[in-house]
Amino acid sequence: MHKQIDKIKNNESKPIVLKNVLNSHEIEKFMKLYNELPITVHNKKQNVIKKRWLAKYGEELEELFYTKLKNEIGDFKYDNLKDEDGKDILGLFQESYNPIGLHIDGGFNLNDLIYKQSLIPLTPVGSTVIFKNRYYGQSTNFTTDKNELEKKDLKYGQNIRSSDHIGKYGNKPFDEKIHKKYVNHEKIENLVGLEVELIYEWEVGSMLIFDRTNLHCSSSVIEGKKIGLTTFTKK
Repeated sequence: MHKQIDKIKNNESKPIVLKNVLNSHEIEKFMKLYNELPITVHNKKQNVIKKRWLAKYGEELEELFYTKLKNEIGDFKYDNLKDEDGKDILGLFQESYNPIGLHIDGGFNLNDLIYKQSLIPLTPVGSTVIFKNRYYGQSTNFTTDKNELEKKDLKYGQNIRSSDHIGKYGNKPFDEKIHKKYVNHEKIENLVGLEVELIYEWEVGSMLIFDRTNLHCSSSVIEGKKIGLTTFTKK
């Protein structure tokens, strides 16, 4: 568990959705940046392409993005791991063809004062499910899959696997209607005790900001693929 849980809790708030944060010209610039960045990971099993926003790319956009995010959440530091030269990565672009499962982005240093994370959709179709339930450990994929739970030899930046969430939030069955419409890629048994805080319907130009302690996942609503930019912060 994180060492500064009380301070982390003091910084928590409900998720917010900001409309019209980026105009069409700025979105075009972000898409151009995405196309220029080298592929970091092509996970064929999950069918997702990940690209790190490296500091030497898109310097103009870096200032724009930092200013817009700081205006909403105040002072922050990036917490997006490091590149091979030890420099900060500014964010992570993901091109997803399948939904991402239940997880938390708590980081990998339990001494850090983790803060907010943001999501900017660069394509229009998709949604993200934020749960009221919180977890104060490191970055974790929550699953009951025995094969996944046996994975221990993880590389730098990979989430641990855990079933600790089962029973942690009570035994109330998950809402069947929400499961069918938004999260049918997850076994409903894996969502027991969870309660939805917000379903963020992707809208190009908007930004979602939420606490890194919130359990969340992609929805199962995808048309072909979706591309988004995620950034993690700490104090």
